[in-house]
Amino acid sequence: MWDCHCHLAGSGDSGTGESGSGITLNPAMESLRYPLQYAQRLFFMNAGCVHDAPGQVDRSYVERMHNLLDDMRPGVKLLLLAFDASVTEAGEVSWEQTSFHVPNRYAAQMARRHAQYFEWAASVHPYRRDCIERLEAAVEQGARALKWLPAAMGIDPASKLCDPFYSALARLDLPLITHAGLERALRGTDAQELGNPLRLRRALDHGVRVVVAHCASMGRDRDTDRGANGAALGSFELFARLMDEPRYVGRLYGDISAMTQTARAGAALSHVLQREDWHARLLNGSDYPLPGVFPIYSVDYLVELGYIEKSAAPLFMGLREYNSLLFDFVLKRSLRAGGKRLAAGIFETRAFFDRPAGRGEGAAPAPA
Repeated sequence: MWDCHCHLAGSGDSGTGESGSGITLNPAMESLRYPLQYAQRLFFMNAGCVHDAPGQVDRSYVERMHNLLDDMRPGVKLLLLAFDASVTEAGEVSWEQTSFHVPNRYAAQMARRHAQYFEWAASVHPYRRDCIERLEAAVEQGARALKWLPAAMGIDPASKLCDPFYSALARLDLPLITHAGLERALRGTDAQELGNPLRLRRALDHGVRVVVAHCASMGRDRDTDRGANGAALGSFELFARLMDEPRYVGRLYGDISAMTQTARAGAALSHVLQREDWHARLLNGSDYPLPGVFPIYSVDYLVELGYIEKSAAPLFMGLREYNSLLFDFVLKRSLRAGGKRLAAGIFETRAFFDRPAGRGEGAAPAPA
C-alpha cells in the first residue's frame, strides 16, 4: 500500500547544500501582508506537526511522517512529491510566481535515506529547456511518477510545448500525477483554466499514463469539446467523460486523495463509490498533510450524507487526533454509498508504480 499523494514540505531551514532540503518558499507565504497565503503555510505546518524552531522544521516534518507510518503495517509507504518552480513559455524560471519549490534532489534523498518509509515522485516543468534531461535523470534516481499542479505552476497540458516531454514520458512509462479542477491550496500563477481535465487529452493521446488528482472533484471548467465557447460544467463531469471513453482505458486513472474533504464529499464521492467499473483505475492517496487540517474535514458531515454510520463517528474523531494517515485510511475503507464501497485494490497501489522488465526505456505506449 503506497500512498500516492503525499506532499514533502518544510521551510528550507536545513540549508541549500547537499545535506539540506533546498526548499524555497515564496516570501508571501511568510508575510502577514498576504494573510491567506500566510495562514495556508501555518495550517500545513501545523498539520505536519513540525517543531517550529530554527533548524528544526524540515527535519521534524519528515520525522512526523515516520511516527505516523510506525503505526501502520510494515510495507506501507508514502510517495513523496517534489514540486518544481513556475517556468515561462520562454523557458525562464519565474520565482515571483512560484509558491514553493521542493527539489527532486531532496525527495530522492529522503527516499534513499528512509527506504522503509518512502518512495518519491519527481516534478519537472515541461517548459524548461532541459526538461527531458531532468526527467531522465529523475528516472535514473528511482522516481516512481511525475507530479504537476498546472494552475499554480503555469503549465498548459494542452500546449504543443509539452509534446516532446509527453513523448519522453510515454517512452519511459512514467505516470503523470496531475491536479485537475479548482486549486485553492497554492496560488502560484493562479491560472485556474489550466486545471481543465479536458486539457489532458494531449498527454493521453501521446500514450502517457495520467493520474488525475482528486478525480477533479471540485470546481467548474469550460467544455472545450464543444468549442471555445462551450458551457461551464463541473470539473468532475468532464473527468468522468474522459474516464468513460474506451480509448483511454489503460491510460487514464484517478486518485481519491482529499475526496472526503467537506468541499469534495458530495456527488463526486458518491459517484466514485458506486462506479465499480472504475475501481481498477483508482489509486489511494491521502494528500498529506491535509488530513491533519481539521477545518477542511467534518466527520459529522460525512455521517449526515450517509457515508458512515453515526455510531462510528467517535472512532473516526479519535483516530484523527491520534494519527491523520490512519484516520484517512480507515475512513475510506469504511465509506458506503448505494450499498457500494471502495474496492480493496484501490489501496494496493504498489503494482501501478513498479517498473517491471519490459517497461520503461523503449517501451511502446499503453494500448488504447
